[in-house]
Amino acid sequence: MTTALNNVRVLDLSRQLPGPFCSMMLGDLGADVLTIAAPTDPMGVGLPMLGRNKRHLTLNLKRSEGREIFERLAASADVLLEGFRPGVTTKLGIDYVRLSAQNPRLIYCSISGYGQDGPYRNKVGHDINYIGYAGVLGVMGTAGGSPVIPGVQIADIGGGALMAVIGILAALLARRHTGQGQFVDISMLDGTLAWNLFHILLHQIGQSTSRGSTQLTGRYACYAVYETRDGKYLSVGALEPHFWRNLCEYFGQADLIPLQFAEGEDRDRVFTFFRETFLTKTRDEWIRELETVDICLGPVNDIAEALEDTQLLARSMIRQEEHPQYGTLRTVGCPIKLSDTPPVVGRAPYGFGEHTDEVLRELGFDAAAMCELRAAGVV
Repeated sequence: MTTALNNVRVLDLSRQLPGPFCSMMLGDLGADVLTIAAPTDPMGVGLPMLGRNKRHLTLNLKRSEGREIFERLAASADVLLEGFRPGVTTKLGIDYVRLSAQNPRLIYCSISGYGQDGPYRNKVGHDINYIGYAGVLGVMGTAGGSPVIPGVQIADIGGGALMAVIGILAALLARRHTGQGQFVDISMLDGTLAWNLFHILLHQIGQSTSRGSTQLTGRYACYAVYETRDGKYLSVGALEPHFWRNLCEYFGQADLIPLQFAEGEDRDRVFTFFRETFLTKTRDEWIRELETVDICLGPVNDIAEALEDTQLLARSMIRQEEHPQYGTLRTVGCPIKLSDTPPVVGRAPYGFGEHTDEVLRELGFDAAAMCELRAAGVV
């Protein structure tokens, strides 16, 4: 089957979430992904579900023999993905300047917390730190309350992995015109700030951006979460005037229509009505009852419920895959749907070092040579 990234070879040196997620997406789109980890790396496999459509090679880059093997792989690669701190690849002798001199078509993508330059370049961090710097954590939570840590990795996946995918695809497209690769510098802080565009715009026009004070953070009843009789929750997103009108009219409350963005006692009155009303039935009863009403409403699913959601199942976003260590896993499908070159899953998630011998044979090593490399701790 023809795929979007046929014949694109990717070397993935990353260990933390953004890199493996990025290379999984590239693999789903048809790239030949080879993940490389040190022979003794306890995190060499990472999250099992991120190992699909990849091969796994163990290689000690601190040994000269390991670097030589890596350079041979990089000489014919299209993309190299790494997530070390800035400067580490230079110390290892596998930085962009060195490798691009041998392979000018190489696209070299570095994912780091704060980017390759600037005063924070050497700082360590995690998702919570990046969303903190970018102002995202500061707007999460209820009015007057403390910041609330989101349940998903906004910086790792949204600010890092997906930005890296976009950067790599753009560089591959540019290479078709220039014949040259380039360096792709992805900062998770940069990407996270881009996610915060709405609140930055509000700040620029002088509106409050404190927790719970904006249209999209629960200030108004038209865009809020409501508890139901069974202790579950509904999400209501009747932000546009016609959706708000439909919601109010369904409940026979036309007098609430002009109070959509009211303040003070009027706002409290609107909230009180919907909070008390939604408490009278279970979540699923409301979903069934309001299904034919043209409003933005849905359940607040837990993970188990999301994995059984009929829409996600219909879109092949919930998959079953076999893993050599963990057995059958339910994993996330590819969210990119292409009509002519659809994503494919051609390989189950790898085991640690599963393809080491296979890759070495492709490079011309015989059984005796592989035994020597293994005995020397190179692979």
